[in-house]
Amino acid sequence: MTTPNKITLVRILMIPAFVLMALYYGESIARGEPLEWQRYTAIVIFLVAAASDGLDGYIARRYNQKSALGVILDPIADKGLLLSGIITLSISNWSDIDPKYGQFPVWFPVLVISRDAVILIGSAVLHLLNGKVRVRPAWTGKVATFLQMTAIAWVMLQLRFIPLLYVVVAAGFFTLVSGIIYVMDGFRQLGAHGQSNRG
Repeated sequence: MTTPNKITLVRILMIPAFVLMALYYGESIARGEPLEWQRYTAIVIFLVAAASDGLDGYIARRYNQKSALGVILDPIADKGLLLSGIITLSISNWSDIDPKYGQFPVWFPVLVISRDAVILIGSAVLHLLNGKVRVRPAWTGKVATFLQMTAIAWVMLQLRFIPLLYVVVAAGFFTLVSGIIYVMDGFRQLGAHGQSNRG
């Protein structure tokens, strides 16, 4: 249990704390009595959890503490934090002025979860058929992740200079495109494996 792994585990434990605070704040909005301390607490928990991702990666590289457990835990923690933010902010409204700025449309979490499920199932199938999987991170995937985080920040910080829907549509577009690219790459690996077997 290396130091980076301990940090990653703390990050995983922070996810339910964030979800609780986010839901409680949404309930206070629904009651017409917004408790801002709950919103700020949720934001701080989310920011600390997001920042810890860079910290554990730095420590692992700097002190050569990379481990097989870390390779598994880190993406689970990252994806867990991102999905918890998207799902929570799609079932809980964070704006007492305009719900369009306080909540994600339902299609957004459905799209994000569907893409991740397709990639996960596709990787498992590829591993079964090929014996190995090469996941090549596409720039569209990185842009999708960045825009998903931006959309979460947009709701939590209640930014209004660009409509939330524009940010969500941009995030959704890159999420869809990156999913298609990963699927095409999977088929390409499958085809290459089939040809090498025939050869």
